[in-house]
Amino acid sequence: MKAFLAARSIFFVILLPGTIAGYVPFQLLRSNDQLRWPALSLPACMSALITLAGAVVLLASVYEFFSAGHGTLAPIDPPRQLVVSGLYRFTRNPMYNGVAAVLLGQAWFFSSLFLLAYAATVLVCFHLFVVLYEEPSLESRFGESYLSYRKAVPRWGFTLHPFSTR
Repeated sequence: MKAFLAARSIFFVILLPGTIAGYVPFQLLRSNDQLRWPALSLPACMSALITLAGAVVLLASVYEFFSAGHGTLAPIDPPRQLVVSGLYRFTRNPMYNGVAAVLLGQAWFFSSLFLLAYAATVLVCFHLFVVLYEEPSLESRFGESYLSYRKAVPRWGFTLHPFSTR
């Protein structure tokens, strides 16, 4: 059972953020002839670190969905339990924050206004999806426990005061 959940989780990571933060940026860079590695410099290293940090945040969040929530990041296969552990103690949407960091890091790394515009578009879509679908769905599924979590933890960005169920 856990192996099947792990396989589904990996599949959806490749399909969803893999497409949004990997395949589409690659195609945008390639089609605009911007797929060139920059010279080694402080900005290149900083942007690569932001991209890597975003990927780590994304993968840590996916793991929380798998281990604590017994589900995946896909809306068609969501966690069975409200996930309020790991990075979810500090932000309600660490996966989206992670993907945003990956996209912004890539835009900076490749000095690409196309990727920056794409990242802005993705962020607007994330916001609309969260506000119009995810939050009402979570409120409906988890009721008061979600409402108290939502009140204590910011939708975007991070809090310095971790959420606790105690």
